Amino acid sequence: MAKRIVTVQLDLIENTYGKPISHWLKVLDEMKEKKHMEMVSTLKLEHKMGHGHANALVAYHRAQSAA
Repeated sequence: MAKRIVTVQLDLIENTYGKPISHWLKVLDEMKEKKHMEMVSTLKLEHKMGHGHANALVAYHRAQSAA
């Protein structure tokens, strides 16, 4: 079930911001040295992303990087 929730959230991010998740993962790759909330803040300020979407995307990126 948790995997399905992540999939739905990622689909919403793509639909809302008009760019594929691969784009956002590349954006986040460029700020790997930042802390979680710094990455969230950057997405919010520079890309006008909502807090929930930014937080979910950063968490997903970190989980993918750790795997």
